[in-house]
This record gives sequence, structure tokens and C-alpha cells, in this order.
Amino acid sequence: MHPLVSIGMPIFNCEITLISAIKSILNQTYRNWELILLDDGSQDKTLSIAQSFPDSRIKVITDKLNLKLPSRLNQAIAISNGKYFARMDGDDISYPERLQKQVEYLESNPEIDLLGTQFIVFDRYGNAKGKFKLKESHSEICSRPWSGIGLGHPTWMGKTEWFRTHQYRPKAIRMEDQDLLLRTFFNSKFACLPDILFGYRVDNLSLKKSLIGRYNLSIALVEQAWIQKNYLLAFGVLEQLVKASVDIFAITTGLNFKLLKHRNGSFPLSEDDLSKWQEIWSECSKEANLKVKI
Repeated sequence: MHPLVSIGMPIFNCEITLISAIKSILNQTYRNWELILLDDGSQDKTLSIAQSFPDSRIKVITDKLNLKLPSRLNQAIAISNGKYFARMDGDDISYPERLQKQVEYLESNPEIDLLGTQFIVFDRYGNAKGKFKLKESHSEICSRPWSGIGLGHPTWMGKTEWFRTHQYRPKAIRMEDQDLLLRTFFNSKFACLPDILFGYRVDNLSLKKSLIGRYNLSIALVEQAWIQKNYLLAFGVLEQLVKASVDIFAITTGLNFKLLKHRNGSFPLSEDDLSKWQEIWSECSKEANLKVKI
């Protein structure tokens, strides 16, 4: 029997976090899935850890090359057997109900091509730092595309055929999600669940990665403004320049998260949010010998 959901997880030098990430998929309340682990030329123990799980639903792909995230995602999509394709990284954690709630929504709303969820941000010790409150309807999500389309990339689940029709572009480094959303929002339909179903790890801020992403996004905005004849998109370049200036100042002065507080989530977590997260973190990190820093 074919799985209904294929989860693509490109992995690169994530030996410390991978066990927790995989454990969060094994702990899913929804069981009809396959997990495709694509090693992107790791130089640590990532590959051996990936191969250590005996579950037949886990497939490990390795070719010793370093092709980067967009190409690996396209590779995962190409070999997926599921009706739906879901995203995840090797250092994040899915809540146990994530797949079930996303599948139920997509099955009940066949007009939706791509679905995200709300998520929290946590650090290397498992400390929850904050949460995001993303818009839920397509019109709200895409109301200001030149400022960014708010749909958390690691939380995505959508129709596999949609992903095959609209592939990631290998040149879209550090902004492959925004590039894909910009190219498709006018003829696709997105949505986001109101539930927190994902934990997104943020350990540090890289100025180089940030600037590469903003540069490539600026190029994509100009390109799509021309293709779609939607010249408002080009104004997003000015916004990217301002944001790049803030990033440079914050990171070079050491202010980092003090100035860029939104990177840890723009909203505080409730006691229920914290309690739920600590339970999930404890369960997923148990085998990785990790400890929550209270």
C-alpha cells in the first residue's frame, strides 16, 4: 500500500539534532507516511544515524554530493509515493498531531494546494523562545507579497503533483520558499492551520546567509514583477535593502536577537504552549541524550 504522505527531509551535518527530528515523525498520531532522508554530503555522523533506524517507512538516499536544499527537495518530490508531500528539516521537531491535522484539512479542502501551520521557535537546549501568528486564508497570506508571503516553509504539506508542477529553483539559495510562493501565489491556493504543530530551531544568526537570501529574493521580486506585470513586487527590493541594513547592524554589533527579536517569534508563549512544548521536547530528545534547560 502506498503511503498517503511523503515527508522530504534533506539532511546535512546534523548529527546532534537528527535523532530528535526523526523521533518526532515516529511519534506521529498519523501512521500512513514515508520519510525520505536525503543526505547532502554530510561530513559527520549524520548518514550513519539516518541509517540506524529500522523502520521500513524510512528511506535513506545518499550520493556523497552537496547539492543544497532546493535540489534535494526536488529529488525528494520526484521519488515520493504519497498523494501529499510534507517538508521538514533535520534540526526541527513536528508535534505529534501535525501530519494528522494537515491530512484531515487537505482531504476536506481539496482546493488547497499548500498548507502550513503555526510554529514556535526554540534554541539548542530546547528552550521555547516565542511563537508566530501567521495568517490563515490565502487572501491574507498573500496580501503583501512584496513584503514576504507568510507561510512557514518547514511546516508545509501540499499536493505532491503541485510540487512536481512547480519545482524549487536550484539558484534560489536561502529563499527557495519565497521564490516558489512568488511564482505561484496568483494561480494557486494556500492556507495555514491555526494550531501550533511545529518547533523551529534557531541557534544563531548568520550574516552571510541572511544577505545571500535577501540578495536572491530581491532578484526574484524584480523578475516576478516583470513576468506577472505586477510592478508592486519590485518595491519589495527597497524593503530587503532596509532589512539587510538592520541585519548588518544587529549582527556586527553583537546585538543579534536583542534587536532582531522577531527571529525568535513575535509573540510570547502561554503556559499551555510551554507545557505542551516541554512534553514534546522531552519525549523527542530522550534518545538523543539531550536535556531541557529550564
